[in-house]
Amino acid sequence: MSQETTISIDLGGGRSLTVSTGKIAQLAAGEVTIRQGDTIILVTACSASPRPGLDFFPLQVDYRERFSAAGKFPGGYFKREGRPTEKEILTARMTDRPARPLFPEGFFNDVQIISTLFSADGENEADVLSIFGASAALMLSDIPFHGPFGALRVGRVNGQFLANPTHTEMADSDIDLVYAGVPGKAIMIEGKSKEISEADLLAAMQFADGIVTLQCAALKELAAKAGKAKYTNYKTNLVPEPLMAAARAFCAGKLAANLQIPEKRNRAKAMDELFTGMVAALALQFPVDPATGAAAPFKGAFEECIHATMRAMALEQGTRQDGRGLDDLRPIWGEIGILPRTHGSAIFTRGETQSMVTVTLGADGDAQEFDVITGGCGKKKFMLHYNFPNFSTGECGRIGAPGRREIGHGALAERCVGSMIPDDFPYAVRVVSDIMASNGSSSMASVCGASLALMDAGVPLKKQVAGISVGLVTSKDASRRVFLTDIIGAEDHYGDMDFKIASTRDGITGFQLDLKIAGLDLAGMAEAMEINKRARMKILDIMDAVIREPRTEMSQHAPKIHSVRINPEKIGALIGPGGKNIKGITERTGAQIDIHDDGTVNIFACNATVLAQAVQEVLAVTAEAEIGKIYKGVVKTIKEFGAFVEILPGMEGLVHISELADCRVNRVEDICKVGDSIVVKCIEIDDRGRVRLSRRQALAEIA
Repeated sequence: MSQETTISIDLGGGRSLTVSTGKIAQLAAGEVTIRQGDTIILVTACSASPRPGLDFFPLQVDYRERFSAAGKFPGGYFKREGRPTEKEILTARMTDRPARPLFPEGFFNDVQIISTLFSADGENEADVLSIFGASAALMLSDIPFHGPFGALRVGRVNGQFLANPTHTEMADSDIDLVYAGVPGKAIMIEGKSKEISEADLLAAMQFADGIVTLQCAALKELAAKAGKAKYTNYKTNLVPEPLMAAARAFCAGKLAANLQIPEKRNRAKAMDELFTGMVAALALQFPVDPATGAAAPFKGAFEECIHATMRAMALEQGTRQDGRGLDDLRPIWGEIGILPRTHGSAIFTRGETQSMVTVTLGADGDAQEFDVITGGCGKKKFMLHYNFPNFSTGECGRIGAPGRREIGHGALAERCVGSMIPDDFPYAVRVVSDIMASNGSSSMASVCGASLALMDAGVPLKKQVAGISVGLVTSKDASRRVFLTDIIGAEDHYGDMDFKIASTRDGITGFQLDLKIAGLDLAGMAEAMEINKRARMKILDIMDAVIREPRTEMSQHAPKIHSVRINPEKIGALIGPGGKNIKGITERTGAQIDIHDDGTVNIFACNATVLAQAVQEVLAVTAEAEIGKIYKGVVKTIKEFGAFVEILPGMEGLVHISELADCRVNRVEDICKVGDSIVVKCIEIDDRGRVRLSRRQALAEIA
């Protein structure tokens, strides 16, 4: 019989988290269920022995949503969940990032964390429960882990911060901050905001830190009650000290000079030559292991030398790998309108990082639709996709579907820019950032390039958006630290932080923090934000010199659009039985027509002629008779007292015999026959919608 242990954490505002262990998934090294409201998620952690020859920590994190959690069948032909959705991938990435820095140095055992959503109430979001659950599962497991960490979402409604707000509350929030950290220090942040200040973001993090402190205390209590003892019989994959000492001696006086070669390709060549020379010089002293056949870990030793030298340069000399000062931006230039057939295009280049961005405009039907687990179908009219081809780093590799990194970078850039597109902009918008060259922070280059390309396309972007990343180097004893503006790839790899912020001139729109150390204090976060802001303002000046306002006219190749308002009661007539009418218009004209419940009809066409024809046909079907207006109609029926004339599709009016001519008419047939075209004037519409027409008054008016 299993024994369940449960704790509750008060989040304030009448909401709480319930954390339980010991009831299900007992064979996992660590397991926990997290509940908020009726949303319940299971998180498990397992580990395995290290794989031979591995030179990195193989942490694998997966998050999956079961449609059964909300009592739904999956959409599509196959009635089971398939490959991870974008949301699942993004949640897995957020779960991975705060956990990774808290494992022991050199620990290379396989670790797998699996989060599964089993109950969804439609109001309480599961992504932050997955992040917090990973911390809990690792604390309860026997896996070595320097935790715990806490995690929550912060919203702000009417000036009040909320912990793990509901979807309804988030609809009115100006901040969407996902925060993970340890007491007093942030490890990971992710989110978007409505042009908030750095002070606002810091206040949100300070609020989050208060909740994180409670969460960490609760997890320590839970681990004391139900946790397993951590195993210690693991082997760290650290370079032996004799080899490390020999590598340091060989690289002394050579490595620093090579690291300061400005151009990436030349720097890499010099580093390769230095490494080859080191291996040749040390091969006899450190031969192949006769028992395993494994060579000495020369690569690891060389990496450690680079790591130490790069950090010493920054901390002690204030110099960087490419020779810049700590606060210097790389050279930046941009250009728009570079591709003649796209609807908008731009190149944004910052040093050796370059993004080519294209914009495509479409109709509502081109928007991305997706299943929402809690019900219905979601729709996204703004999409930003990020591609990272192998040639961008001068390498060869397999070409496949977008990976987790590409999806994550695209989602970040999308959040940063998307809020600047007006809600009433009628087009669906797809932005594609293709990275032409990469040497650090290509996601922020994508933000800048997207802003330029959208303005080039004539999209009425509210404000220009720029983004940049700030890095960090800290000493081993954490007594000294320096921040690096506009980090290159090697500074990201060997440094401690990648803190990306995007904004307009008036406030922050998106942010993301990754740390390789176990947290940065909030005072350091505030300092990094101010450094980032100064850099962004410089970039915005450069971007404004390229294009300051959106173009007033769209590309001739962009679809033309015209919006008309019709009586909502006429929507059925426009669609027709089985969609007959609307299909007929689209087939005859080639236009695309989107109909909204409020009577708004958006008509998209490839050119002005097609657009005019489609508009005319829509209005012909949906127009209503207007008193005083003259129509050319067709006689449909003749009676003794007058003729019924169709003046609009499906709409007839009566021309009384007395209104057929300005003289006495004995028989209607003396004036017109069925099928004749005649001009008539609308003279009355009664309260039952019946239309009275006059041929006599129409003739007098046009005479």
